[in-house]
Amino acid sequence: MTRPGGRRGNEPPIGRRVAELRANRGMSQQVFADRIGKSKSWVDKVERGVRTLDRFSVIETVAATLGVAPTVLLGVKAQRRPAAGTDVGSAVERVREALARYDVPRLGSDDQPTSSLRQPADQVGYAWTAYRSGHHVQVLRMLPDLLDDSRRACRVRSEDTGAADLLVRVYRLAAQVLVKLGEADLAWLAADRAMSAAADDPRRAGLAAVSLAQALRTLRRGRLAMGAAAAAVHRLDLVPSRTCLPEEPTLTGTLLTEAALAAASCGAVAAAAEFTERAAQLAATHGEGHHDEHDGITFGPTTVELTRALTAMRFGDHYRAVTAHRLATGGDAWHRLPAEHRAAHLIDITRAHLDLGDYQGAGRALVAADGIAPAEARLRPAAHAALTAVLRAGPTAADVARLAAAIGLTRQ
Repeated sequence: MTRPGGRRGNEPPIGRRVAELRANRGMSQQVFADRIGKSKSWVDKVERGVRTLDRFSVIETVAATLGVAPTVLLGVKAQRRPAAGTDVGSAVERVREALARYDVPRLGSDDQPTSSLRQPADQVGYAWTAYRSGHHVQVLRMLPDLLDDSRRACRVRSEDTGAADLLVRVYRLAAQVLVKLGEADLAWLAADRAMSAAADDPRRAGLAAVSLAQALRTLRRGRLAMGAAAAAVHRLDLVPSRTCLPEEPTLTGTLLTEAALAAASCGAVAAAAEFTERAAQLAATHGEGHHDEHDGITFGPTTVELTRALTAMRFGDHYRAVTAHRLATGGDAWHRLPAEHRAAHLIDITRAHLDLGDYQGAGRALVAADGIAPAEARLRPAAHAALTAVLRAGPTAADVARLAAAIGLTRQ
């Protein structure tokens, strides 16, 4: 990240912008210093780049005196505010319309009953890769066509299990992106469709249950989420030959961590501990680095430790939560997790920092999340709420101020 007062691309340093704006308004350094309650020497050092503007409160005062928005001083362009724009909202509406269509899209002239699933499957695979990389807006724009194409593929190849797999994957992707945007009801609808498309297949049902549990947690239906994840684990346990499930143990482990998080969200202490311990035993047996990019699930000892941190936070043990968080994020395995996973966890853990009164720690976590996957920090309502709390707490570091300006948030 650019040092406060340094250059961002071709933009001049913040001190030079202050000097130019001050001069354009006909103010001497002394007059300007008097108006902001600083010394002339302080102003001179800022304008020469010897001293940086590293507190949001000071940036606000300087900007107000110069008659500009803080974004002007910070060099943040208006187009870097995706959460406030209409593009995301209109994209969500297009997804809503696609989900609301109960008719199966008509076959086109090029659609044949024997047509290959390779092209739609490749497109869905690309969309999942984009999601795991944190490119949520890009995925959102792709979803209406992916939903239509996958439903059409199921009609063309109704007896092909690959077509059912494809449809479950698309519905799951829709559910998980919508969860990120705070569209909980719509996410639940997509996840429920995934469960229906999974039919009696334990593997597909398990994958769909991951997304269903996340949607139900967002709706604050923790017990329902826990039940859905636990039931999916039970179905997998009943499969006669589990070697036919290539996602094992990644799928079972992911469901166990989802069940633990759901239990914690509804205050079920014993259940959360039981699910976490089962996941830990599974992770210890199979080791680190199980990533199923095909279906967007990740499992290993690190993901279990991240779950421990978030469940401890849910139960109000914030010191333990932060300790577990630091342990889990301190190794190489953390950096091998998908960008979406890492950024999402950093945003989630800010609640522990805030409840401990560690506003700087919360700010650092948000800035780090923005550096990993900007869409997580700039689109998620949870990130906005955490950033607003940091801003309201008082003096704010310049990198946090930059992020707030990019999103369009100000300290109230």
